[in-house]
Amino acid sequence: MKIYLISDNLDTLTGMRLAGVEGVLVHGREELKEALKSAISDKSIGILLLTEGFGREFPEMIDNVKLNHKTPLIIEIPDRHGTGRKPDFITSYVDEAIGLKL
Repeated sequence: MKIYLISDNLDTLTGMRLAGVEGVLVHGREELKEALKSAISDKSIGILLLTEGFGREFPEMIDNVKLNHKTPLIIEIPDRHGTGRKPDFITSYVDEAIGLKL
């Protein structure tokens, strides 16, 4: 199984390529839709990395793939501009998921 990146940022794509991760640069809804379709159909891809911008711009498309496909595992990563998440997103996620305050 391999890791594949769909990025909206050339710098992120370049950095991941230097680390040995293949990927594609896309801009816009239709390009993202085609890139996701291609990645899902490639059974050698086990982990699909997406820059967080896609999760903010097209959450319904990303959630649809996550809910309806067992593979690949989709992970949203921050790009060079940093994360769009609040600093305590992990603790708030645990609190919301199981009601445990950390």
